[in-house]
Amino acid sequence: MKKILFAASECTPFVKTGGLADVIGSLPQALQSEDLCEVRVVLPLYDEISSEWTEQMEKTADFQVQVGWRSQEASLYELNHEGVTYYFIGNDYYYTRKGIYGYYDDGERFVFFSRAVIEALQHIDYEPDVLHGHDWQTGLAVAFAKIFHPGNLKTVFTIHNIKYQGLMPHHAFNDLIQLPLEHFGGFEWNGMINCMKSGIFHADKITTVSPSYAEEIKDPFYGESLHPLLRERDADLSGVINGINAEDYNPMKDPNIPVNYSHSRVKKKENKEALQEELGLHVNRDIPVYIAISRLVEQKGFHLLERILDEFLQQEVQVIILGTGEYEFEESFKHLAWKHQGKMATLLKFDEGTARKLYASADFFLMPSKFEPCGLSQLIALRYKTVPIVRETGGLKDTVQPFNEITGEGNGFSFTNYNAHDLLSVMNYSLSIYHQPDLWNKLIKNVNKSQFSWKESAKAYAGIYSGLTETETAPEE
Repeated sequence: MKKILFAASECTPFVKTGGLADVIGSLPQALQSEDLCEVRVVLPLYDEISSEWTEQMEKTADFQVQVGWRSQEASLYELNHEGVTYYFIGNDYYYTRKGIYGYYDDGERFVFFSRAVIEALQHIDYEPDVLHGHDWQTGLAVAFAKIFHPGNLKTVFTIHNIKYQGLMPHHAFNDLIQLPLEHFGGFEWNGMINCMKSGIFHADKITTVSPSYAEEIKDPFYGESLHPLLRERDADLSGVINGINAEDYNPMKDPNIPVNYSHSRVKKKENKEALQEELGLHVNRDIPVYIAISRLVEQKGFHLLERILDEFLQQEVQVIILGTGEYEFEESFKHLAWKHQGKMATLLKFDEGTARKLYASADFFLMPSKFEPCGLSQLIALRYKTVPIVRETGGLKDTVQPFNEITGEGNGFSFTNYNAHDLLSVMNYSLSIYHQPDLWNKLIKNVNKSQFSWKESAKAYAGIYSGLTETETAPEE
């Protein structure tokens, strides 16, 4: 069985800021449950990780990590959770801070982590066949694996969001990385040291989190300046759609929702009534409820939603927005909720329990993203039998098939152009389908059949790992 070591900057249930943590928290279990690979995970030991977990960790080693001319101390801890072994690399200077990102020295912090991942290989009872790095925070780990373990350790690098690349001034190569000058070209891009680029450049195989996003990032609009390199590596680039943990996101068992259900629309409407009462909305189980659960940022399409909500709310509908983000959107949606009292609620927070209540109560889920590598929220919505309305980009295009009232196919609604009126048009169309019981029932049957567990995605990753290691050991003709 192939041995895989994941390197990542976050992972549920230990620490999470976004979808990356969900992937790292679910994919290893999926690979192991299908007996495809043995997977272990290495993470930074942040101060944000609660004592619930740190008290279970066992310290196994102390070692030194070279960060440029500095020799930094590292401590290695181990924890087994749900059959997966996790390693945590501690350093008080880099990780005893509030939050996990957003510091002036984030580049240095993840240079340290990436180098520590490679150094830790000497101190663990595990010899991986493949190092699988995730996003820019581990791009340098993939590079160091290639440079320090040429031929022995195969590498995969997954791009979760190419917009965030881990940029540092070019002098960081000498100050922090300090390798022979012949390696400089593998780290530099457009006059900067680029951690994302280094992962793409050095990895044996590159993946991203949906087939459509793998194609999009080779285009200048989506590629965030790295498209020329991705075109060069086209033969080694593939997209594997993310999944969700179907046991965790399970409306039949979810303790956060008032009424558990499987396919029953009646019970879903009972959740709707409870939520309407809780939020001060007009209590009526037959009013269609539209929700958005997201960071309130431009990438997620909130410029479009901001422009059309006032008009859309003139109809017999309700809208609930949950999230925090840019001041402009927070204030705009607060004002709209005040203007349309009883019809709209704006919840400027993020709370997992509240999010689950919204998924379990709503009829429609709004995700009109400008770009979306994969997206997990639309998959969670489908799991809770809530119809997604998305823009056709990245993983949204791969997972939401627009409803066709003639053929009866499709599990949601979508629009192509990043345009507010196109969003309004598709929302109005969804409303018309809602009020036609025959068509609505066909759509709901398709939603109920939608499956996005990790099972097929895990098989795809296992195939990538096997291809790498079998190529290495294949006999000569």
